[in-house]
Amino acid sequence: MNGAATRPGLVCCPSAWPPNRSSLHGCRAGLSRHILARCARSGIPRPGTPAAALSNDPLARQANKTVDREREQIMADTTIHTGTVEHIDPQTLVIEANVRPSAPLTAAFVQSVRENGVLTPVLARRDAQGNILVRAGQRRTLAAREAGVSTIPVYIVDADEATAERIIQQMVENDQREALTDGDRAAAFQQLAFEGMSVTAIAKRTGTKAKEVKTALAVAENATAASAIHEHTLTLDQAAVLIEFDDDPEARAQLIDVATHDPAQFAHTAQRARDDRARAKVKADTEADLTARGFDVLDRDRGYYETDYTRLSELVTAEGDQATVEHIENAAGRAAFVRVYITGKADVTYYLRDPKAAGFRKATGSGSNSGPMTDEQKAERRTLIANNKAWASAEVVRREWLTAFLSRKTLPKDAAAVIATGLTLHRQAVSLATRDGNTLAHELLSIERGGYGEADKLAGLVEHTPGKAQQVALAVVLGAVENITSKQTWRHPSPTDRAYFTQLAAWGYGLSEVEQIVTSATDATDDPTDDYAEDYDGDAEE
Repeated sequence: MNGAATRPGLVCCPSAWPPNRSSLHGCRAGLSRHILARCARSGIPRPGTPAAALSNDPLARQANKTVDREREQIMADTTIHTGTVEHIDPQTLVIEANVRPSAPLTAAFVQSVRENGVLTPVLARRDAQGNILVRAGQRRTLAAREAGVSTIPVYIVDADEATAERIIQQMVENDQREALTDGDRAAAFQQLAFEGMSVTAIAKRTGTKAKEVKTALAVAENATAASAIHEHTLTLDQAAVLIEFDDDPEARAQLIDVATHDPAQFAHTAQRARDDRARAKVKADTEADLTARGFDVLDRDRGYYETDYTRLSELVTAEGDQATVEHIENAAGRAAFVRVYITGKADVTYYLRDPKAAGFRKATGSGSNSGPMTDEQKAERRTLIANNKAWASAEVVRREWLTAFLSRKTLPKDAAAVIATGLTLHRQAVSLATRDGNTLAHELLSIERGGYGEADKLAGLVEHTPGKAQQVALAVVLGAVENITSKQTWRHPSPTDRAYFTQLAAWGYGLSEVEQIVTSATDATDDPTDDYAEDYDGDAEE
């Protein structure tokens, strides 16, 4: 671009080079709209209006001469003079006062400039002493200096020191930019891959992490994900999740809807879908095995008051021994119902349709006097089961978030206060965790704890990296409180639970719906019996 000539009639376009495709006579799109607006307010025909479209009336023609002069004046008032592009050592440039009080440089941006140079010319003017003052592009200039780039392209225009004009140009140069979407980036990476560039090369040249490049390529190569990221403006991570559910249109549709309307719940929705799919697979595999062994697979469990099937646990053999699965492996009318617990473990309840014909009888005293559940009891049980499942899924998302949170270079300003509160008000939870070797704190900091009897590795981390002392202390406190949460937390939230989840939300964690029950609870209790109680039915899947 050295010595590149400018086309007659084109004007400076600080936001891109060459001028935007949507420009009018080379003007920026925003400037073009400004011209048209002024014409409209003055009752002046739009530039380019054919003469045939104007009135043939003599008075109108005379008026049109005045109109033409006014139009020319408007165009002159709103046109920025053309300039020239020169390649100049960034160390010699002077940066004008800028609307940005600072121009923070990231290591990735500096590396990108080092690899690729400055691609978009900075906007500058030459003062009376011959100094070249950068008006727009201070961040690119500073990055070029730090990267050691010898020259950068500078678009030099005639301008003065007018403060208002400088501020307007700097604001327009930044405000009118539109960043690439994740969909745009994925498509661009795919094109680079088509050109033969490796993931490593793409990452290096674009200043992108290799993991992100791999994810982008996976999205671009998947028809469903590639379409969704453009059509619904998803993030790269959201689109990547859709690939997991390539064979589940219903789950994909739900995820896209959540990403579009309630993105804070996307991670929770995705994890619930993963867990549901995993449990469904366990159930299907177990049922397939039962079918292969000749069992009829029931679609629901039978209550003790129902008589079409009899539970194996209620039966004894002719000799009076408790009936087992081995006893009925070849019996006629054998059946089974499969439930899968939140943990992913399958539990099978066995039945016989006609125990007497198969040589079995009911054990003395078996059966139940309880009648069927009411509709209200059934509804409560369904809610219990659904929320217990949701809690298990939310725990996975929450702990992944905590791990990422504790890996940040800078912690929130109130981290020290949270640590102090944890070591005092929540000292019992911290004490329990400490006796357990702060296992969860190690996990949240991505540190392998080691075997039984080995020393706690958190102290070693602080000793070798004193700057991580606050992260370690916060991990100990958060790990301790997190460790005492369970599916009972949403049912019987304590003040500690409410404070903990409220704090996570304040730090940017998106609470799932079941976790929001904890923060909105008004009847919290510290009853330890409630906190550690287990509910068998609550674990089961209907």
